[in-house]
Amino acid sequence: MDMNARNQYLKVLQRKYFMAKSRKEKSLILDEYCKNTHQNRKYVIRKIRSSISLIPKRRGGKEVIYDGYVKVALAKVWDIFDEPCGQRLAPLLKTEVGRLRQLEEIFISNEVAEKLKRISPRTIDRALKHQKQVLYLNRKYRPKRNPLIYQRIPIKAGGWDRSLPGQVQIDLVEHCGQSASGL
Repeated sequence: MDMNARNQYLKVLQRKYFMAKSRKEKSLILDEYCKNTHQNRKYVIRKIRSSISLIPKRRGGKEVIYDGYVKVALAKVWDIFDEPCGQRLAPLLKTEVGRLRQLEEIFISNEVAEKLKRISPRTIDRALKHQKQVLYLNRKYRPKRNPLIYQRIPIKAGGWDRSLPGQVQIDLVEHCGQSASGL
């Protein structure tokens, strides 16, 4: 029996094997195939069971509640409120989502608005994890805004007199321009 004939014979027996209800019926099918093809029993079992993996299995786990629409709206609201953490953003969402919709800052459906009001702080942090990483990388690898201003400010890096306890040195910076008259 050539390889092609054995594979066809195996396909016919696979259907019978999966339809068999008892272990004895399956054993008889395996015995028949092994006797006709002179193949090892364990090899035949693996060959028959390998076709099971071709059938797509449904992944278990929880159902997705916060889909892409919620994540996009959450990222927009997070940006509007200057990127707070999840614990600070959750109470804001409960009170401010309706107001943001009235002011037309965000355009979302009623269903997405309800989901935003129910979302927990930890879920907010998980949903915004990617945006936070992108923001961190953008800030990390961005060139300094104005390095010349840092060069113009004199800084004393060392040489402080630390022998006396309680001595404090404080620098005072006035943001009034050239005149300190208060006008």
